[in-house]
Amino acid sequence: MKHINYQEAAKLLFENRLNKSTINELPKNLIPKSYEDAYLIQDELKLLYLSLKDNITIGKKVGCTSIEGQKQLNIDEPFYGNLYSRFYSIDVDELSSKKFNKPFIEPEIALRIKDDIDISKEPFSLKDIDNLFDGFVCALEIVDFRFNKSLKEIGALNLITTNGASEHWIRNNEIFDINTINFENHPVNISFDNKLVGEGNTKSVMGNPLNSALWLINKIAKKGETLLKGQFISTGTCTKAHELIPNSKISADFGKYGKVEFFYK
Repeated sequence: MKHINYQEAAKLLFENRLNKSTINELPKNLIPKSYEDAYLIQDELKLLYLSLKDNITIGKKVGCTSIEGQKQLNIDEPFYGNLYSRFYSIDVDELSSKKFNKPFIEPEIALRIKDDIDISKEPFSLKDIDNLFDGFVCALEIVDFRFNKSLKEIGALNLITTNGASEHWIRNNEIFDINTINFENHPVNISFDNKLVGEGNTKSVMGNPLNSALWLINKIAKKGETLLKGQFISTGTCTKAHELIPNSKISADFGKYGKVEFFYK
């Protein structure tokens, strides 16, 4: 693909996002043929997102971090997108269904970057954790699909172009010490209207959310991209994704680390 094709694809997806509309597929000449194409479209989309007033990147999200999710899309690694301040809430009371198309909710652990990451030191491993992160938060990611197809038909490349399907990110206010939790085995549950709909565990996220964050840091470092102090990595869902139902109270229970809740009106 030519650079102009990346720009045209990004412009179409950006307008689609702002208008809260859907499409069946991208025009034939704009369909990504590779991961490289997909991320280059995402990069152009990022420039358009950052043209919005009072909008900055606040980190990144990692998607498809479970074996089941990767099998569903016939891929062998996760993918990523960006988190933006304009589509972000802390301890929000409610969100309007008018902002979304067919949204799903995912409870996640997000890690906060301790200092600007020196990517010349990559690859990073678990021994670098204390130098990379200064805490974690409990979060909910709302993913949405702007294509009128099933998830399998949309495919990983199209999901990547649409910012990894990330539409809104919610976190609790408290920052927790990463050494106070067993990331390899911490239960996380999700309820709608006080009725349990999903049980999960942090181990569903590549065995440990830290593995997801390290994958992301090393992946983008190879592209010459870093993460900055105070930004977050939302590491992937701890349960299956659940479709949001209007007029429902959504609650993700992270045990002793509290709940992330909002009313979806």
